[in-house]
Amino acid sequence: MRIRLTQAIALLSTGALAGAFGYGAANLVPTFNAVPLEMRLSFHAELMKMNGITMQGAMGLSVLSATALAVMTRGTARWLAGGAGLLALASFLITRLGNVPINGRIKEWAATSAPTDHAEILGRWEAFNYARTGAAFVAFALLILLALRQQRTVPDPGERR
Repeated sequence: MRIRLTQAIALLSTGALAGAFGYGAANLVPTFNAVPLEMRLSFHAELMKMNGITMQGAMGLSVLSATALAVMTRGTARWLAGGAGLLALASFLITRLGNVPINGRIKEWAATSAPTDHAEILGRWEAFNYARTGAAFVAFALLILLALRQQRTVPDPGERR
């Protein structure tokens, strides 16, 4: 029962993480690029205030639950859960070391003005964003694969033999 609960938490948190990053990549980034720079900077700075808590919580829970699942299982299940945990950790590290420093600069620019090389810096932020989104999606996919593999090994009570 503990393994199933841990797996459910890992699936839920990693799915939420992948969904949030996916929404950002598919909707927020194109919108950022479609509006005037001043609007983007102001909105981006405000958005990061909220994201700081919720996204780090989702990343932390994803890492912890997938890693716990890896510790509780063996064989292929351990490899899949461990891989998901490492990928969730990668999304956290990409965020902390890539996106967050640029977010700090964006906050400054929103209060003052953007430097002449702002497009290159914003492009780097987007590259980091796509990398962490990819890591989160693959982590979620590994946990789905693990759940599907386990489901396949449990006989269906309605299935004829």
